[in-house]
Amino acid sequence: MNSILLDTIQGKAHKRPPMWFMRQAGRVLPNYNALRVKHSFREMMADKSLGAKVTLMPVYDLGVDAAILFSDILVIPVAMGMELNWTDKGPVFPEPLSSFPSPVSRLQPDPAKLEYIYEVIDEVIRLRPADIPLIGFCGAPLTTLCYMLQGISSNGNFPDAVKFLYRYKAEAQKLIDAVTELSVHYARKQIEHGIEIFQLFETHAGLLPVEMYMELFMPAVQRIANAVRAEGIPFIFFPKGFGTGLQYITPELCDMVSIDWQMPLVHARKMVHPEVGLQGNIDPRLLYADQELIADELENLKTFFAENPRWILNLGHGFLPDTPYENAKYMTDWVKNTDWSK
Repeated sequence: MNSILLDTIQGKAHKRPPMWFMRQAGRVLPNYNALRVKHSFREMMADKSLGAKVTLMPVYDLGVDAAILFSDILVIPVAMGMELNWTDKGPVFPEPLSSFPSPVSRLQPDPAKLEYIYEVIDEVIRLRPADIPLIGFCGAPLTTLCYMLQGISSNGNFPDAVKFLYRYKAEAQKLIDAVTELSVHYARKQIEHGIEIFQLFETHAGLLPVEMYMELFMPAVQRIANAVRAEGIPFIFFPKGFGTGLQYITPELCDMVSIDWQMPLVHARKMVHPEVGLQGNIDPRLLYADQELIADELENLKTFFAENPRWILNLGHGFLPDTPYENAKYMTDWVKNTDWSK
């Protein structure tokens, strides 16, 4: 595939950085909002035609260099037998695992519950432009377990989940192993159906001390990474809020690491192993600013790109729901039409 994104991951320099955005297939797009009037989030995920349409929508409406599968990290808990309700306030598990003395015994993993997702992948591969790679993904074990243990996402600190990890370490390890096993299966199946890049979302890496994360969760991340890379697929790790833990990111773990907006790229570059490429780290809230300020901030990234061509331009987290579409489109147009050598 002739792809600026794949080339950059492999260390082949281009005249500009490649770009895609986390949460690019969603409410920032007017065409997505028009579909949401007629279809629920679950309907769009489950229908291969709708799922493929939404996956590819940012490629046409924004002009990004890659598509990312339209899905959700919570498909893993559902495939493990947990009931999930989608509400106006976000996803809710009516029976969070932290309320049970032996939570792993309540899980009934059924990989067949993920089959509909592979049909969406097949449809995306059939319809996409020839130069657009498809990014697959899943949630990393800590982030996935936060929702499984807490039950709701409205409290971003996940207090019940964190308490469980401290109080019941042996049970927590069993849960980590179970989530990791199904995640490895899920990643391999995505690869089998044609994805070219895989990203692991550890959105809540900053909830735990770095030492605790390294002990409990990094071995699981490494298992998923090994499974993906054994298939020849590039692996991007996004540990949001990891801070000084970035010093432990090595080429044995991932090809690229995605940096959140709290960590300046120049500092991340000093901490992360030099053979690991960087992705990120534009503050999503910058897109609320006027376009002149957006252009100034992008202009400031030219020096970093000149010194670090193995860099993917992305946000430090996902688009916010009310991000102005005009500003998102302006950013992609600016990146593609600007001379990055000046």
